[in-house]
Amino acid sequence: MSWGTELWDQFDNLEKHTQWGIDVLEKYIKFVKERTEIELSYAKQLRNLSKKYQPKKNSKEEEEYRYTSTRAFLATLNEMNDYAGQHEVISENMTSLITAELTRYVQELKQERKSHFHDGRKAQQHIETCWKQLEASKRRFERDCKEADRAQQYFEKMDADINVTKADVEKARQQAQLRHQMAEDSKAEYSSTLQKFNSEQHEHYYTHIPNIFQKIQEMEERRIVRIGESMKTFAKVDRQVIPIIGKCLDEITKAAESVDHKNDSQMVIEAFKSGFEPPGDVDFEDFTQPMKRTVSESSLSNSRGDGKSEPKFGSKSKGKLWPFIKKNKGAGPEDFSNLPPEQRRKKLQQKVDELNRDIQKEMDSRDALTKMKDVYIKNPQMGDAASVDHRLAELGQNIEKLRLEVQKFEGWLAEVEGRLPARSEQPRRQSGVYEAQNPSGVNSCAQDRESPDGSYTEEQSQETEMKVPATDFDDEFDDEEPLPTIGTCKALYTFEGQNEGTISVAEGEMLYVIEEDKGDGWTRIRRNEDEEGYVPTSYVEVYLDKNAKDVHKPLQKISE
Repeated sequence: MSWGTELWDQFDNLEKHTQWGIDVLEKYIKFVKERTEIELSYAKQLRNLSKKYQPKKNSKEEEEYRYTSTRAFLATLNEMNDYAGQHEVISENMTSLITAELTRYVQELKQERKSHFHDGRKAQQHIETCWKQLEASKRRFERDCKEADRAQQYFEKMDADINVTKADVEKARQQAQLRHQMAEDSKAEYSSTLQKFNSEQHEHYYTHIPNIFQKIQEMEERRIVRIGESMKTFAKVDRQVIPIIGKCLDEITKAAESVDHKNDSQMVIEAFKSGFEPPGDVDFEDFTQPMKRTVSESSLSNSRGDGKSEPKFGSKSKGKLWPFIKKNKGAGPEDFSNLPPEQRRKKLQQKVDELNRDIQKEMDSRDALTKMKDVYIKNPQMGDAASVDHRLAELGQNIEKLRLEVQKFEGWLAEVEGRLPARSEQPRRQSGVYEAQNPSGVNSCAQDRESPDGSYTEEQSQETEMKVPATDFDDEFDDEEPLPTIGTCKALYTFEGQNEGTISVAEGEMLYVIEEDKGDGWTRIRRNEDEEGYVPTSYVEVYLDKNAKDVHKPLQKISE
């Protein structure tokens, strides 16, 4: 099967077919190029998608990624980034192995095709020239034969005419011989030209054209093979990344399988556990007891004369509900004393770690500058050693400040971790936020007291809402018997009771306990019959004793 023998007369069709083959190859190159652009665009979109949902550094989102479910999602985002990278690899490999190679091959193919068809046209022109020479020789032979016949006929006519002179007859005879000789020469030339043309034509159709067409056939077959190999490469490039993409998907599956709902639930507990116990039962307050007493005129007159009432400490029902009441928002104190014990400990530990990292950065900077200074001292041409002294001094001061901060926060941390009293679940520095709270001018004790998590309520308490102007009936309660003592306590820390309903104590002072902590973090104490109020339970060490000392006998202050 050869184009040279089978298609010897289809020069023009072969020229069109080979041009079509090049067009197909260029179309395939364009297809692959657009595929690579799609892969790059897809990879870019995947990367942008992964970046969009990545947690922002130093943000609340970053803290949320400690749960197993969110960590699995983060692993998925990272794997999608790698997944996008594989599509970039597909694009790069297709560009280098297919697009670039085929583009170069198309240029070579066009040059080769041009050369082959140029040779074919040259051979075609040569055979056409030979054919024209043959035709010219043939026409000349034909013309000479006709002229020889006419010359012979003229000679015979002259020879038969008796009126013609002998000289004219001889002249006609010579002319006839000359024409006959010219015809013979033309015949010989035509025969030679014909033989030459036949030889050239045989050579053209059986040697030159077959060779040229064979080369064109081989060129076209190479093009077909090349485009087939490119298609295989197209599939191979995709197949090469399948194992890596499979690993990405396996990692996503592995991350999904690592999701632990129990662990996440435990982390929620660790994140939000306050360390407090639930509030106790609300005591029944029997307001009918004072009504049974006979109101004396002296008490009524005294109450009118005084015109003021003492704070009531009996009602604590509102305080029991503080953990569920809306809290005021705002910046908390530096020692996080507005937080429950567990949360405060975590915050202090995080602060200590953060300060230690800052110290390490400053020390690394100082070490680097110290080395630079040594280099400047050894090689003065590189720089002035004195130029870094100011910066070294600044770094030293910064490090010292940070160390002082670390000591301060470590002290608070030690206070939380190691110096808690027996009731370790109660907050130690609950009252610290009193210094920063907004005074409200409400006379209710429950309104001004702190909630167990260290924050304050925005709503007025029930006692405040039901408050009425002081009357003689209100003053009747001032004559009630004071609450009996149920034990003693020692102040572990100094507490400044700046809010109504609280009482100030000094460290080491001994006082009477007249009401236990009911779960809200406060204990009611008495110094003498005229001074009583609430202090944070974590600030005192309580000694319950049913046979406590009389309320009128003050206790002595002792030092630790």
